[in-house]
Amino acid sequence: MTKKRIYLNAFEMASAGGHQSPGLWVNEAEGTPTYKDSEYWIGLAKLLEKGKFDAVFLADVLGTYDVYGGSRDAALRNAVQTPVNDPLLVVPLMSSVTKHLSFGVTSSVSHEHPYTFARRMSTLDHLTQGRIGWNIVTSYLKSAARNIGKEDQMNHDQRYDYAAEYLEVCYKLWEGSWEDGAVVRDKNAKVYTDPSKVHDINHEGEYFKVPGAHLSEPSPQRTPVLFQAGASPRGRDFAAQHAESVFLAGPTKQVVKKSVSALRDSIKANGRDPEDVLVYTTFTAIVGKTEEEAQEKYQKLKDSISYEGALTLLSGWTGIDFSAYDPEQTLEYIDSNAMQSAVEVFTRADPDRKWTIRELAAFVGIGGRGPVAVGSPEQVADQIEEWVEDTGVDGFNLAYTESLESFKDFVELVVPVLQQRGRVQKEYGEGTYREKVYGKGQNHLKQDHPGAGYKKKVQTPVGI
Repeated sequence: MTKKRIYLNAFEMASAGGHQSPGLWVNEAEGTPTYKDSEYWIGLAKLLEKGKFDAVFLADVLGTYDVYGGSRDAALRNAVQTPVNDPLLVVPLMSSVTKHLSFGVTSSVSHEHPYTFARRMSTLDHLTQGRIGWNIVTSYLKSAARNIGKEDQMNHDQRYDYAAEYLEVCYKLWEGSWEDGAVVRDKNAKVYTDPSKVHDINHEGEYFKVPGAHLSEPSPQRTPVLFQAGASPRGRDFAAQHAESVFLAGPTKQVVKKSVSALRDSIKANGRDPEDVLVYTTFTAIVGKTEEEAQEKYQKLKDSISYEGALTLLSGWTGIDFSAYDPEQTLEYIDSNAMQSAVEVFTRADPDRKWTIRELAAFVGIGGRGPVAVGSPEQVADQIEEWVEDTGVDGFNLAYTESLESFKDFVELVVPVLQQRGRVQKEYGEGTYREKVYGKGQNHLKQDHPGAGYKKKVQTPVGI
């Protein structure tokens, strides 16, 4: 029986501090390249392409984590995803030194107009020869909303209504504004673009009014590969309609399996093939040449966990100020306007497990909301395979604990084992990001995707 292919993304962020593992930055060697340096991103891209990773998944936030203690101070002290740079700008650096590695970029619909955003993504898709994906998020930090002039963020479910119209505008621009063949580059006639094949989108909705045409000519994929990371009921429904890949996070197999099953049921209910949507979960691997070496690394990392930093991160995700809780207090479900799924995975999703605040900090301190595998290359590979078989996920967003070193260990030690077992690719397929997932010639959205309905039908050419 053919084994299911496992997809691998490197889970990264253009920020200081360790992304999903706040506090572990203290282990970084002095003088090594960091998120601020071109050298870092170029080196990472080359390493991941060597390891045949499918993509880099770049997270982002547009505000500071200021829920914990009602202040950003703890986030600044512990480098909790702060300071943070623009993730889109590192993509050209990485794409210029790779041929196959793809890039999933997080960008919030809440804080940038779709007209300008659509051009930025088309530009990246052109520059990377079609290797771009977009992680669609609605944002959960009040600080981000306030800093662009809003009194507060929208309520949780309304953000998805807003996102649905945002995507409608983007689909119209990417799929419907320019016909195939609009760019003729006819030197004899001195015509670059046939004006009859470029159309205004004339969008008028509840949130946006966009009358004109897209500024960019069609890129290799037109619409980037669409990721979505919401796991609340409303987020899941949104993903079932629009996503081609979904990112879930949970501390146990039981939690993740439940989320995967609910998502696939929702995709089917929306008239799409559930197998067309790849599902990823967070995973952190601490690997050594031997189990003993891995355990030594793990102990060193545990000794570096920042209790305050971990709870600052969790407070931002959930909207709950954990500075007000006793460390031995048990977490109960609290409805919030932030990331509802982040609360649910530690409360309702697994009724057999009760978490104290101290246990939460210890867990989140290494790898965020996902599991941590510690062991030899074979042991880590075993756990990766078990997670795929037991939960139904298609792949992993691999978080790091020590910047480049974590990915280097995984590429050199674990990838060869998974390749030998036939679980990850030994060579890249040709073509765009979407072709590497769905097969040669599959550049564009599938016909059952709602975005595909906005593409203009090929018209009979008219005189120029």
